[in-house]
Amino acid sequence: MGHYNLEQTIPMLERSLALFRPHHLELRKRIIRIGIAIVLCSAVAYIFSEQIARACITPLQEASPLVYKLVYTNLPEAFLAYIKLALLIGLICSMPYCIYQSWAFIAPGLTKKERSIARTVVFWSTLLFLAGGSFAFFIILPKILSYFMSYTSEAMRPLPKLGLYLTFVGRTILTFGIAFQIPFLMLMAGKANLVQARYFRQKRMYFYIAIITLSFLLCAGDLMASALLSGPLFLLYESGIFLSALFNRVKASKKDDA
Repeated sequence: MGHYNLEQTIPMLERSLALFRPHHLELRKRIIRIGIAIVLCSAVAYIFSEQIARACITPLQEASPLVYKLVYTNLPEAFLAYIKLALLIGLICSMPYCIYQSWAFIAPGLTKKERSIARTVVFWSTLLFLAGGSFAFFIILPKILSYFMSYTSEAMRPLPKLGLYLTFVGRTILTFGIAFQIPFLMLMAGKANLVQARYFRQKRMYFYIAIITLSFLLCAGDLMASALLSGPLFLLYESGIFLSALFNRVKASKKDDA
């Protein structure tokens, strides 16, 4: 009986693999394109890594006149810091293309309406990510650095390490880039009839606790940085509730008119 089942199972597996093979090849092609895009963007970013690093260091120097240069204590630290910075910039710059490739892989299986929604998601997700990263770099980062540098004095001179500082900047930009998509994701959830604005209002306290916890983890336990991150996230969450409720009212009025 076991031998008979094995003979029946092997052909079924072969047929399943044959059916999956075109999708497997398509997925591999998309992943290769994404990898190439990230590598190319990172390579270009590495060429300008010194200029990018100088731009990232400028807010720190403006926050304290005592910081006119950064240090590194391990010989490969500066090189590795530039590599990580180039990878981060390459990932950010290639993100629209990566999202497009991901969408192109699933698009053949979507309806025309679903493809339209997917294009909207790709566009606004990319735009909001860039807006969040810009907000972090030009608004939030100078405030955080000014607070941290307020502890400096003649008795305490700051000596920031290059690698750790660039990691801090990159983590801040990524955090706000992702966080700025909260209202859009809430709106899309309401548009898809998955969750309504009323649910977000009722569970507001739980989401606030989750935001505080997430901010604390993303800021590596720093209370001041966590507070500066939590505030904008609260506003973004409330903006998501407002937009979801507004969309529901517009949708209801259209139904009444019809």
